Amino acid sequence: MLLLLNGPPGVGKSTLAARYVDEHPLALNLDIDVLRGQLGRWQDDPVTAGLAARALALAAARTHLAAGHDVVVPQFLARVEFILQLEALAAEVGVDFVEVVLLDSKENVQRRFQARDDPVKHTDPAALSAMHDRLLALLADRPRARIVHTTGIHETYNALRHTLGRGTGRQ
Repeated sequence: MLLLLNGPPGVGKSTLAARYVDEHPLALNLDIDVLRGQLGRWQDDPVTAGLAARALALAAARTHLAAGHDVVVPQFLARVEFILQLEALAAEVGVDFVEVVLLDSKENVQRRFQARDDPVKHTDPAALSAMHDRLLALLADRPRARIVHTTGIHETYNALRHTLGRGTGRQ
């Protein structure tokens, strides 16, 4: 399975991805932001570095999926292009593509983002709000995306497990 965990910053994508791979032997937590950080001087051209990280992620995912292992991609995506690439990759290697969007209120996302232990908190409240709005707009064109409303990590992970076990649809 290729699992995309989409959602605004601070909603718990990385935490849930880590928990998923802890429970699924040899599943790969393919965090594109971490991969981008492995590119030399990526800050000099973050757009090019981001595109390179996505290309590397697709190649790594293809290899890992072809070997029979799950891949989890925790990434905020408000444009459809990379989602379509992930979906096409899953079809190419013959695995399920599951698109999950983690949602919470703007206020809770803002609070979580500010509280998290992240030395690079460069996103201001207005930008976070705009990201949230763009994600909601994207959902109108992604009817197969499964929505999981976030609460505590344990409850949200259980909701994720439930939605993974029940097929497409909205929760």
